Amino acid sequence: MTTRPPPRGGPNGRKPGAGKFSSGKFSPGKFQSDGRARTGPRTSARDAAERAARNSGDDAGTRDPWTAQGTPHAVAAAAAAAAKPKPRPAPVARDEAPPPRKAPPRPSARPAAKAQTRSVESRPEPSAPPAGPTRREQRAAASATLASGVQTLTVEADEAGMRIDRFLTARFPLLPFTRVQSIVRKGELRVDGKRAKPNDRLEPGMSVRVPPLRLDQPTERPRSAAREQDDAEFLRSLILYEDADMMVLNKPFGLAVQGGSGTVRHVDGLLAALTGADGQKPRLVHRLDKDTAGCLIIAKTRLAAATLAKSFRSRAARKIYWALTAGVPRVRQGRVSTYLAKDEPTDADARMRVAKHGDEGASHALTYYAMVDQAAQKLSWLSFKPVTGRTHQLRAHAAHIGHPIVGDPKYFSVENWELPGGIQNRLHLLARRIVIPHPRTGRPVDVSAPLPPHMAQSWNLLGFDASRYDPIVEAPES
Repeated sequence: MTTRPPPRGGPNGRKPGAGKFSSGKFSPGKFQSDGRARTGPRTSARDAAERAARNSGDDAGTRDPWTAQGTPHAVAAAAAAAAKPKPRPAPVARDEAPPPRKAPPRPSARPAAKAQTRSVESRPEPSAPPAGPTRREQRAAASATLASGVQTLTVEADEAGMRIDRFLTARFPLLPFTRVQSIVRKGELRVDGKRAKPNDRLEPGMSVRVPPLRLDQPTERPRSAAREQDDAEFLRSLILYEDADMMVLNKPFGLAVQGGSGTVRHVDGLLAALTGADGQKPRLVHRLDKDTAGCLIIAKTRLAAATLAKSFRSRAARKIYWALTAGVPRVRQGRVSTYLAKDEPTDADARMRVAKHGDEGASHALTYYAMVDQAAQKLSWLSFKPVTGRTHQLRAHAAHIGHPIVGDPKYFSVENWELPGGIQNRLHLLARRIVIPHPRTGRPVDVSAPLPPHMAQSWNLLGFDASRYDPIVEAPES
């Protein structure tokens, strides 16, 4: 029978002093800095941190992630905690689930103080959110974009009642008005699938189909701050009435309301100097002839413009004009009802002629007049109340009854008539007074304009009293 040789070493079969910690770097007398014995060649996060500290020449205590800055108190406390025997966990019954183990927090190899300082230094300063584009910037961006195909636009609530040509002009400011008229006249534009006319009115929710457009790229004109300030001050000097929604200007003689061929300075262009902080530019509500002076209503908001335009269409606005005419009418108060049409339909400023019902382009025009005063049976001070608002309506009607307005280059055609001395050869027509419901409150806004200089001179020369009672106020409203 063969027996196993007796083991070498001590009674437990191990050589005394021979073991894992017997010699070399694993000797039993070598412990880690916190008092924990090394258990083997495994590399922990702490070991890696200490090696990195030794290699860089730093003190390992300053990089100690488990103790507060590696103080001796903390090292001794850690060694005492490691020397204490750990209590064995209580046995868990088979039918009970063991409690969930919590994952230890991931240690950081950098000191907390330095990490905190670095994070504070690298934290970006909070910046204010960028402001959104203004209405002017939105319009400029939309206008600068060339349409590559058919577009379908939806009429908004504040665009209710707009003429189709005005709608396109508002949506595409860079599109020439002649091009707008051409698009509508050729039937290239459709409203809810049907052809439209330039004077058709739009309602909210309508679908407007626009053909491909080729807009002219805007040319940057240098804007002078001093010039804009001068324009703004000039317009403010003309204000007769103003509130948050509208204003009434006293338009002078010779200033055009809108631009045209060869017209550089006009009211619509000057209004850009009064653009608000939100980018909204004041808008025209109606028009006056270039040589007609007096009350001109301007809307400050898009909604006010739509409401005021609706008041003009529904004839809720009341207008009174003063004029100096040739001769004295036999009937001191009367009514003129005709149809008017343009001599040249393609010319926006063409002379109007009295037409018959059914003629192409003919529209009904109704005007009441009253004579306020006269001078030597040669000149008359007439007051007009137009019910409709046709182009050159008062000038054409005054000529139709045989008493054209003094200084009118288009309609004055009295033979053997000489202009009295001291009276300037300028159009003597004034938009004297306007009464219109306020766009927000509905209360009437009543504004009167003074006589322009050339008419005031004629009134003084002829002995007319501008404060005299005006009988036109008793004329019918329709």
